[in-house]
Amino acid sequence: MTTTVDSEMLDNAIRLVLNTAVQGEVWTREVIEARVGPILGVLALSHPDRPLPDAADVIRQVEARVVVSQPAASSLVDSRGHEPWLAEAKDSIQWKFWGRYRRYLEDVELLPREVIRRLDDLTDGTLGKLESPAREGEWDRRGLVVGQVQSGKTSNYTGLICKAADAGYKLILVLAGIHNSLRSQTQLRLDEGFLGIDTQYLQRIDQDNNQHRIGVGAMVGFERLNAASLTTSAEAGDFRAATARQLALPIGDYPVVLVVKKHAGILTNIHDWVTTIHGTPDADGRMIVRDVPLLVIDDEADNASINTGKLTRVETDPPAVNRSLRKILHAFAKSAYVGYTATPYANLYVEAEGEHSKYGGDVFPRSFIDVLRPPTNYFGPERVFGLDEGDSGGEPPLPIHRVVNDQTTWMPDKHDKTWNPPSSLPESLKTALRAFVLTCAARRARGDVNKHNSMLVHVSRFQDVQARVAQQVGDELSVLKDRLRYGDGDRPTKLIEELEQLWFDDFVVTTAKFPEGDFVTVSWEEVKAQLLPAISKIELRVMNGQAKDALEYYERRREGLSVVAVGGNKLSRGLTLEGLSVSYYLRASLMYDTLLQMGRWFGYRPRYEDLCRLYTTTDLYSWYREITQASDELRGMLEDMAAQRATPADFGLRVRTSAAGLSITAANKMRRAQRVRLSFSGGIPETIVFDTQPSALDANRAALETLCSGLGEPELTENKNHLWRQVAVDEILRFLEKYRGDAQAVRSRPDLIAGYVRECQKQDELRTWDVMLVDNRSRRNGTDSVAHLKIGLTLRDLLTKHGEEELDKRLDQIREERRYVIRRVLSPADEWQNLEAEQRQAALQATVDDYNKDPRGRQKEPSVPAGTQLRRQRRNDQPLLILYLLDNSKYRDAVPQPMVGFAISFPHSVHNVTAEYAVNEVWQKLQLPDLDDEDPDDDD
Repeated sequence: MTTTVDSEMLDNAIRLVLNTAVQGEVWTREVIEARVGPILGVLALSHPDRPLPDAADVIRQVEARVVVSQPAASSLVDSRGHEPWLAEAKDSIQWKFWGRYRRYLEDVELLPREVIRRLDDLTDGTLGKLESPAREGEWDRRGLVVGQVQSGKTSNYTGLICKAADAGYKLILVLAGIHNSLRSQTQLRLDEGFLGIDTQYLQRIDQDNNQHRIGVGAMVGFERLNAASLTTSAEAGDFRAATARQLALPIGDYPVVLVVKKHAGILTNIHDWVTTIHGTPDADGRMIVRDVPLLVIDDEADNASINTGKLTRVETDPPAVNRSLRKILHAFAKSAYVGYTATPYANLYVEAEGEHSKYGGDVFPRSFIDVLRPPTNYFGPERVFGLDEGDSGGEPPLPIHRVVNDQTTWMPDKHDKTWNPPSSLPESLKTALRAFVLTCAARRARGDVNKHNSMLVHVSRFQDVQARVAQQVGDELSVLKDRLRYGDGDRPTKLIEELEQLWFDDFVVTTAKFPEGDFVTVSWEEVKAQLLPAISKIELRVMNGQAKDALEYYERRREGLSVVAVGGNKLSRGLTLEGLSVSYYLRASLMYDTLLQMGRWFGYRPRYEDLCRLYTTTDLYSWYREITQASDELRGMLEDMAAQRATPADFGLRVRTSAAGLSITAANKMRRAQRVRLSFSGGIPETIVFDTQPSALDANRAALETLCSGLGEPELTENKNHLWRQVAVDEILRFLEKYRGDAQAVRSRPDLIAGYVRECQKQDELRTWDVMLVDNRSRRNGTDSVAHLKIGLTLRDLLTKHGEEELDKRLDQIREERRYVIRRVLSPADEWQNLEAEQRQAALQATVDDYNKDPRGRQKEPSVPAGTQLRRQRRNDQPLLILYLLDNSKYRDAVPQPMVGFAISFPHSVHNVTAEYAVNEVWQKLQLPDLDDEDPDDDD
């Protein structure tokens, strides 16, 4: 690899090779190799004065793009009142905005083709859950798209906006954070992906129609599309009512987009402007816009949009932004709201059924929740911080963390805006700056000469302190530049030697831990040759929220901008630092969502993942690991619920709270949340609600067969059930992971149970289990086979809402709800089958003693032990998983095969193991009463 690689030529080669793709073709390495040679020959002829990229590098980069994949999204959907439309309308819509944007992503952004195809699917899915803009009457859809931090949410909603405009939505309102920097950055992204013009020069477009065409508008071969914006990417480009009135755009003739800050005054002005021009009064005199379909995109939807009003009134008094946003939605007869966030905690704590007489419903995503999964090349929290075993199978962290432990004198955790840091930077920050210089040089040596490079320094929320830090960092940068240019003077060590040692001790070692062949191998001599040109480009910036901070990356896109960005809060919401490789982060926060949003180091790092570094304290690193586990668990819950076809209103939010004292989100966003400690110690969770969809029945039957077939020959209990003893806990966890419970089966959620079991494992509890397959034989029972065992099925009749009903009504209930509800699955006698005689006797005696203390109206002394006392006698190596196969013959038309049920008899935890969660109102409402020792309706 030479040091004269032209990154533009490399991108051209990659683009040309990708463009040779044939529909349905499988791209093997041999296919790619066969394409690269001729392409490089063409480039040599067309650009004889420019160096060609290395063929191996082109092959590697093309291969990386074609092997990138992205899983499908999961969705919780409530279709009540919704009229499906997109499938039928799709062929008749001219997808001009979307077609143009798709080609831009392919040919200019060079996104992997599979990622673009998935984006097409994802945005179709979201658009289809909204209403057709041509639908008559009044309608209102509200949804939430949950992505990952820096994972491409902007591309997603840009694609959705393009498709919505093609379909006929006429007014598109984009809420882009609370700072000018993010609003301007978002406007610029939409300028590139939707409008095709640089809106900061909007007033001069008519004078020169081509000069300020950018992004999709600068592409050859596409017609100019009619669309307008009443906002621009300039510093003062937010919505102004006077400008809107002056331009007098005919909303309804073509799409109009507004990109605005979440500011109550601005939102109020938009409401007043649009209702004055397009509104007509309803029966109460309220101005309603009837013929303009509205799409609201709420970026960072958990920030500022949430109703944090106090709950002391009949109708809460929403805060200004929430009130103004709801007022806009309430003023349109046809409206759709889609929130986007990576940290949805606050959104899911919103009151699901909240309605205000003046402002309408709250922004709870009652219509749908889409959970996006990032592409395989995403550099996200799970990869940076890792996942423990049991959370999505476990994943080790990337070897990029460098411990900071010398910062307390320079930047104490608690300081105010008057803090004046000592003049000498901590050695860890000096090392981080040197690492950034090496990263910039190494990227140049690898061919990324004109790419953006960024370093983040986030150590204080106070702008005065940031300014002092920036001065010190700037001084250190100047010293480094002078030493590389002019030598080291009388210093005892040479900078070039320090950098060489850091390169071999850190970078060479770290790159070796990544898969071989993922990156271009460069020698120290090649990196050394790029040090001076690399450091000469590095500039210092204080990111204080001004629009120019966001725009400069675009303005310097041709030569690439290398910047050390010193900032605080303005960097913690949405703002992207292009080419971020080195982060020096000391800023503590006690909230999950804030900490995750501050993680600007997430995103995509093509060709330089191994060069990225995160300098932070051990405590902060452990906090991030904890948050990553909790976030992964929440996404897993959402995906599980989506697989069960649950609605957003079914979703009982349960977020694991922090052992380190972190909060989930701001307290005023959690007023409707309740903290609970969940433990199954001494409990008997059992399935009483069953998902009757064929896919769920198939999955649960497969889980049962897999478990039982791997346990060997069972023994027979005294009531002829099949019992396996001393089963490894991993077998139980595999069963729970495969079992699909119903959305409303909150007392027997497999993920809740599995989480508790894993917590017990950490305390050396529940390491071995007993498993019992119930065999009920009677004249009225059907039979079936599980693994190699023939068993009698268990009868459990449907629990109806209003007592006994005729059969056809019961069948209708199952068909409509796809849910089968019984009173109990457990026969109490089954619970003691694996216990020793002494344990049963002790449990019976304790039950009798309880009776003698308080008969509670019972006529005679109990002759069988109560379940609560049985579980007190259980040892920690005797938890019992009881498996049932339920007879479906009575309702076979609605339930196509037997249902798999289970109950688990847990011993009491020696260590009182619990897990604390914060739960929302839906979760609280779904809690069902204990039925501990009651008999089922039909007990065999």
